[in-house]
Amino acid sequence: MSVISRRSWLKKASLGTGLVALGTSGIVTSLAAEEIKKFNPRPMAGLIRLGSNENPYGPSEAMRNAMIKGFDNGCRYPWGYNAELVSMIAEKEGVPADHIVLVAGSTEGLKIAGITFGGGGEIISCSPTFLSMMSYAEIWGTEINWVPLTKDLDFDLEEIENRVSYKTKMVFLCNPNNPTGKLLPADQVVDFCKTVSKQAVVFSDEAYYDYITQPNYPSMVELVKKGYDVVVSRTFSKVYGMAGIRMGYLVAKPALAKMLSDRVVANTNIMAIEASKAALLDKEFYQFSLQKNLEAKAMLTKTLDELNLPYLDSHANFIFFQSGRDINELNKTMLEKGFVIGRPFEPLNDWCRISTGTLEEIALYNTAIQEVLG
Repeated sequence: MSVISRRSWLKKASLGTGLVALGTSGIVTSLAAEEIKKFNPRPMAGLIRLGSNENPYGPSEAMRNAMIKGFDNGCRYPWGYNAELVSMIAEKEGVPADHIVLVAGSTEGLKIAGITFGGGGEIISCSPTFLSMMSYAEIWGTEINWVPLTKDLDFDLEEIENRVSYKTKMVFLCNPNNPTGKLLPADQVVDFCKTVSKQAVVFSDEAYYDYITQPNYPSMVELVKKGYDVVVSRTFSKVYGMAGIRMGYLVAKPALAKMLSDRVVANTNIMAIEASKAALLDKEFYQFSLQKNLEAKAMLTKTLDELNLPYLDSHANFIFFQSGRDINELNKTMLEKGFVIGRPFEPLNDWCRISTGTLEEIALYNTAIQEVLG
């Protein structure tokens, strides 16, 4: 469907006071007109991007206004303005301020942790997972000890623990994992981190933690509070819709936090600081983002059920499904139809990761994927 015909289709689909979620295969949802105006998702134009796990509804109006006000201090270096944000994050996580390290998106945190703790030894992790830490550390001479996911596409904690040796400097966990969206078993991951952190630093990437729906699921921040050698990363890129603004943070005990802070490369910027402060206060947008993500995932999985395509239960803002087609070929076909979808995650080359977009975008995607794989 061309960009012009897509716009025309959406215009015809609009129903005055709201936009019914078309193409949802029976799921009744709606975006009320006041919601569209309030949260202001940008109008669709060109490619529909469903390949980078972004929140298409952000940043919220409160965040945008905070950034505009922040321009007045754009001539100042950011480190003089970090304290209030650090304090807010520390309160949110229930730790003292000296446990928090601000980074320009959690990716910077992963990279500096990789070279801080992995240098001169090895990092162990499962594959496929989010690669930024390992790819960067490898450039600096760190050996990466890759453990395959289990047959159920879970992190193989038992095998990771078996491989820990004198060479192991860090173990990387991504929880929920990217690209699978799966959680590590709650009791097992806590015991694992307690045990392994006595031999090597354990890094828990919790970029998608906000999307977890399992009740009382533990964050490894609880182990940081108890003094374990555990580092946790969080980001403003996902649920807060700030992927292009670049703000994240690490949580670690003071000795580790100091080592990481000394190695921060990019720092952040005044506008990101102000937007992040507004984001933490904007509870309405936070809940809105979570709700729309659930609705979009329901639309995606309903279509996958109709196509009889297997998929994983996701605690993130994407769905990982088995397309039965080489991902490189599927990427090319979907790009021709106007959609950017997930990249290859070897060796799962017939699996596809699709991010949640706006409900309008997902409705259009569902139509296109049914044409391609139906």
